[in-house]
Formats: sequence, structure tokens, C-alpha cells
Amino acid sequence: MTLLSSLFTLLEPRLSTPVDQERDFPARRASRATLQRSAVGRRLFGEPTDAVETFSRTVTIEGRQRRVLVHRPHAGTGLPGVLNLHGGGWVQGNPEQSAWFASRVAARTGVVVVSPEYRLAPEDPFPAAVEDAWAALQWLAEEAEGLDVDPSRLAVMGDSAGGGLAATVALMARDEGGPALRAQVLIYPGVEAYERWPSEDEHADAPVLTSRNMRSFVRLYLGDAYGTTDWRASPIRHRDHAGLPPALVVVAGRDPLADNGRRYARVLGEAGVSVRLEEFGRALHGFVSLPGVQPDAAVAVESVAHFLDEHL
Repeated sequence: MTLLSSLFTLLEPRLSTPVDQERDFPARRASRATLQRSAVGRRLFGEPTDAVETFSRTVTIEGRQRRVLVHRPHAGTGLPGVLNLHGGGWVQGNPEQSAWFASRVAARTGVVVVSPEYRLAPEDPFPAAVEDAWAALQWLAEEAEGLDVDPSRLAVMGDSAGGGLAATVALMARDEGGPALRAQVLIYPGVEAYERWPSEDEHADAPVLTSRNMRSFVRLYLGDAYGTTDWRASPIRHRDHAGLPPALVVVAGRDPLADNGRRYARVLGEAGVSVRLEEFGRALHGFVSLPGVQPDAAVAVESVAHFLDEHL
């Protein structure tokens, strides 16, 4: 347990003063990336399955050079495409941290999963991450032919902060009249920036993510916009959730964010959206990216794959 606790501290370090946070985050990200590449990190985060081809590309999206990690089945043409947005509290994380999960979803369902980088706070606060996620979805739809992806069969997926971004771009796609989406997979999503719900108090000091870090991440993410009523910071606050694609919402039971997922699922259902809520009662926040210590990650692959099979 001591080793596990030490690893969780590296994954979600206790944050200090705002000045220290801004100065330290590039170093924190570098340390996290080093951990991911280490033998211990590979055991903790897992590695992409060789059942699909995994490769990195640098592409130009909205005039910016962005790296995307692509997980593509070895056979098939005109496959469905899934835009996958990584977690990390909008301040850290990279496409590799979800590669174990994303590659297995690709293998299990025969879809192309594309995981882009996006700008991170505090250097690039809100709405930079939203803008990059939205641009990445448009890029995927526009460049689908080059990726041998069927643009009529697209979905969005994300975990934690990435789950909130996935929910946001699903709303944007509906509001803007496309790209058309057939499904959204929201894994312990962060959909509310300000409200404090019971799960946050119940699991305030849980491993991996604490209430204190949640609040610090939001302030870093929003920066000078903290207090904004822009729904893109809290997609649960959009005035209308009708007409969205079918949703799978995955909740980790021992997670301060659990009520974010539960409440968003309820809001979607009340708006007439087809929604499936799946709870993993013993799982910690981040569990789909931690297959080395969270066996429920493998079960979640099957749940997500079954849902995508239905809708793509």
C-alpha cells in the first residue's frame, strides 16, 4: 500500500500556492511522463495492445501543430471514428495515459480511436482546451477520408476533464449542426465547475483525486474567468440537453466526481436523451487509465465496446 500511495501522490500531487502551481506544472508534467515510460509506469498505466496499430502523428489543427495518437485496427476500411479526450484536470495528462484503454476499445469494436493533445492550464486557461477539443472534432470529420474513417459514424469519448470536454463538444456539435455524432462516452466526467455535491464530501480525501485538488484544478483551468457563467465550463448548465447523441456515463464509486456523472446522466435522461449509467462501486477516479491496480478497467472496456457496437 505504501508503494501504491506513493504512485498516487505522483499522479495527483498535493498542490501548493497558486504561484508555485504555475511555476511547477511543466516540471510536474515532465515527471509524470517519465513515470509513464518507466517500468513501474508501464505496469501501472498499461500499454497499447498489439491487436491494433498505434502511431503518433503531428497535424495542423486551426493553424496549430498538434500531436494525435491514433489506434487503428489492422484490417478494415471506412471504419467508425472516435475522438478520445484524455483527463488530467485540464492542467496535465497526455494521450498516452489513456492508450491502454483506447487501444483496447479500438480492438474490441473495430473503430479508429484518435486521441489529440490539447492546450493545458495554467499556461493556456479556459476556453483553450474547449477550443482545441472542438477543433479536433472538426478536423477528424474533415480529414476522415485520409484516416480511412467513415464521417457518418463518429463518436466522442473522454475521461475526467476529458469527459467534460467530450460532453461540451457533443453539445457544440448539436448547436452548430455538426459534425454529426452517433454516441458519446463520458467516463467519470467533470461537468460542473462550482457546485459541491455529496460525493465530493464523502470521498474528499480519496486516492488519485481529492476535493482539494479538484478545486485547485478548476481555479487553474478557469484562471481569470473563474466565476464565468459560460456553459462550456460546466456543460451540465447548458439550457437545453435535448437532441444529443446517446450517452454512456461511467461512474467510479469511490470518486469525489461521482455525482457529476450521476447528475449529468439524470439531466440527459430528463431531456429525452438515450442514456446508460454504469457504476463501478469499488473503483477509484482514473481507474480506466490504471489497469495495473484497478481490475475494473478491463470490465469498462467491455462496457464501452458494447455501447459503441450498438451505436456505431
